[in-house]
This record gives sequence, structure tokens and C-alpha cells, in this order.
Amino acid sequence: MDAFAAHAHLIGRPDSRLALNTPALIVDLDALERNIAAMAALAARHGVKLRPHAKTHKCVEIARRQLEAGAIGICCAKVGEAEALADGGLTAPLHITSPVVAAPAVRRMIALNARIAGLTVVVDHPDNVESLASAAGRERPLGVVIDIDPGIHRTGVTSPQAAVELVRAIARHPALSYAGVQFYCGTQQHIADFSARRAALEERTSYLGTVNAALAEAGHRPAIVTGAGTGSHAIDAELGTFTELQVGSYVFMDRQYRDCDLSGDGRQPFETALMVDARVVSANLAQLATIDAGLKAFATEAGPPPILRGAAAGSTYRFFGDEHGAIVAPPGAMAPRLDDLVTLATPHCDPTVNLYDAYHVVRGDTLVDIWRIDARGRSW
Repeated sequence: MDAFAAHAHLIGRPDSRLALNTPALIVDLDALERNIAAMAALAARHGVKLRPHAKTHKCVEIARRQLEAGAIGICCAKVGEAEALADGGLTAPLHITSPVVAAPAVRRMIALNARIAGLTVVVDHPDNVESLASAAGRERPLGVVIDIDPGIHRTGVTSPQAAVELVRAIARHPALSYAGVQFYCGTQQHIADFSARRAALEERTSYLGTVNAALAEAGHRPAIVTGAGTGSHAIDAELGTFTELQVGSYVFMDRQYRDCDLSGDGRQPFETALMVDARVVSANLAQLATIDAGLKAFATEAGPPPILRGAAAGSTYRFFGDEHGAIVAPPGAMAPRLDDLVTLATPHCDPTVNLYDAYHVVRGDTLVDIWRIDARGRSW
């Protein structure tokens, strides 16, 4: 039985959140809507476009709401994510932010390019340019964006000259259309201190300027400069180099981003909108209770999830196995009792979302909808 069959009858009932099977992935709709509106307003103030990243939510309904708020397109990490959004009826331009190299994936991407307008993909190697050009049809050229390595050596060309050589290779092929550059400073996103993060981003943005200048001198000034993220959005918008922001996690706000000063004044511009509801399944000790959300309920590389409600102040969570977690009460306090509901925030939202099939969308404690996580598992 899936989430829809199990819970559809609860939609609209007061306190229906309390009747959900657990663990359940919860979206606070009021917080989500405020987050989407806040980022759209910031972009409008700075005259920069939004191209939010669907790798965070993997959901057609959330992407649609971002577009309705003013986004000009949606980013996808892989071809599978883009296919899932297109299959769900999304017609906005999609941008694939990782190189697509394997022949089966290239064929699927070219087929997708024939279905939707405005598809773009990053490239960072001349051989990839050649393979894409060989597969693409001239009736609808494939948009390509040069990926620039910001220094982490994950993907991207590694020098201004390499970017120039790559754009010249692209220009030789009528089946490809050069759209601009991508520059994503992933390691800088989670620098907790605002001043330190700004200094790091200013230095990297200066380097990006040398690449853009080299491309312009070669006659290929980038029309699109895409990148940035939730951790850098305010700084990147103010610096003015990017034409569009690839923000993702702002819609949900996980613990990793809540640990950062995003605005420079200690104020958090976005709210926690994603959480996991779990239930106590064993409570035989005064200061320890076992809940039904363990290693399979959260991405684990970012540490344990914070407790939002359902336990005494100062209580902590620890992983207790594949299926279970422990709620440990502080000295002098009691752990939750059997069948109590405990709500936890996500340490890292993107990979946590990928563990679930659906969002349970709530206003307060009322289930108001269930949204399918359309691109769950589409990492190919």
C-alpha cells in the first residue's frame, strides 16, 4: 500500500496528521509558500532570474509553484529528473547541471530535447561536445552551457583558455547552441560565517570574471551566467555577476543551511518546511525512547536530525539501527511515551527526500494534500 492509498481518506480532516503511518515525510505548506515567495522577491529586487534546482524536491507540484512565483526555468541534476518533470506535464525550460556522457543517457536527452523547448545541458570536455553534436538533430539544436570548475575539481573546465577552446568546438556544430556558462561554488555554500563566506565567494567570482572576459574577447560573451545556491544566494545576487540563481534547498531549509548565517545579520530568511514525523514504538526506560525512524528515514552523512517537537527541551536523537532512532532526554526530564509523535528536521534535505515516495502536505496538523516525489531514484 502506498501513501496515497493509505492516507488519501485523511485529507482535509482536522488533526489528520496525527493519524499518518510513520515515518512520514512532511511538508509544512505555509512555510513552503513563504520560502518560495521570499526567494522570488529577493531575485526581483536584484534584477536576477531564478532557475531553482529540482534535485532538492524532485517534485512536479513544487516546481510548478516555483514557476508560478516567477522562476524562468528549472534545474535538474540528471536526465532522469528532467524526464520525470516533463512526464509530469512541466513545459518550462529545463537545464541539466551535470555532464551527460554515456550513450544511453545522451540518446534519452536528445529525445527529451525533441519533446520540450529550451532544454540545456552542461559540457566540460571537447569529446562530449562531439558526442552531443553527433546525436543532436538540427531541427532543434541542443542548448549547451560551459561548466566552469570553481576549484573543487568535480566537473568543469579548469582555465579561461580551456573555456575558449571548448566554446570554439561548440561553435563548429550547427546541432549545438552555445547558451552561456555555469559556475557552482559548492564548497562555499556551507561556510557558516557570513563574512568568511562572502570573502570566499568574492574571490571565486573574480576568477569567474576572468573566464567570462576571455570568452567575450573570443567573440562568445555568455548570455547566461548560471549558478549560485541557497548558501550564496544573497551574496551572489548583490555581486551582480550571475544572471540567474540555481537555488534549491531554500524551499525546505535543512539543518546544514540553518547552521549558516545566510543574510549577514543572523536572521534566517527561510523557514524549516520539511520534516519527518515518527512515532515511539518502545519506551521502557525513563530517559530513552525508541522511534520508528532510523537510518532508512534520513540521509546520514550530515549527522543526526534535530528534534522539532514531541520531546522535552534538550532531548537529542541518535541513530539506533536501520529502522529505529533513539530519543534521549536530558537529566531530570522524561523521554516521550509509547505511541507519542516526534517531529524531526532533516539534516540534509536532498538525499533524505530521495528515500520517500510522497510528501504529506500539512497546514498545522491537518493533512491537506499528498504530492508524489516524481523524480525519486532518477539518478541516471
